[in-house]
Amino acid sequence: MARQGMFAAHLNLINVNPCAPGAAATPMIVKQIPVGPMANFVYLVVDEGSREAMVVDSGWEIAPIEEAARSAGAKVKLVVATHDHFDHVSTIPELASKLEAKVVAHENSPIECDMRVGDGQELKLGGKRVRVLFTPGHTEDSICLYDGKEVFTGDTLFVGTIGRFEAERAEAMYRSLYTVILKLPPLTVIYPGHDYGEVPWRTLGEERESNPFLMTRDLRSFLSLFS
Repeated sequence: MARQGMFAAHLNLINVNPCAPGAAATPMIVKQIPVGPMANFVYLVVDEGSREAMVVDSGWEIAPIEEAARSAGAKVKLVVATHDHFDHVSTIPELASKLEAKVVAHENSPIECDMRVGDGQELKLGGKRVRVLFTPGHTEDSICLYDGKEVFTGDTLFVGTIGRFEAERAEAMYRSLYTVILKLPPLTVIYPGHDYGEVPWRTLGEERESNPFLMTRDLRSFLSLFS
């Protein structure tokens, strides 16, 4: 969760990305919502056809999320936790109750939820599917969510850096980055769990060319970045 350097300024706005770079309309409408004092991002992800939606994380104020759902005409079916840290999950129960949504978390997660998921499982929003990617390292229950055009990376991958991890989870973090996330198409848009970068989102191809933690040759050279 820690940032390399100072926190980015909290932005009092909602970023909307209706299209992925270099592609036609994405399968989902994505609203990126800044919340809280730790530069967190929450996401509202809406299937345009059915207006069914999911929220990714909720650790701070819920009013901006409710307003985003109302303005999008969305019916939120799921609130998904990318991992169990307080700034990502503290207000999930309240939000899910107000929106009459189910809480989703990885099967390793300690949080109370309605649905536990594992790697490769799919969440249905209208006619679309969102795939769960198990990406341990930052925590033992970390997941990313991939809808075919975007990936919501929680605290696993940020713009320009990666999430903090304990020494015993270094290899797990490396494998999550290199054998899971970097296997996605280069035009995949990365939506991180915090506003820690120079831009709020970036494509995986761009990130691979600029993020030093995605440019190492092997596990040993990856670990050398922290020595």
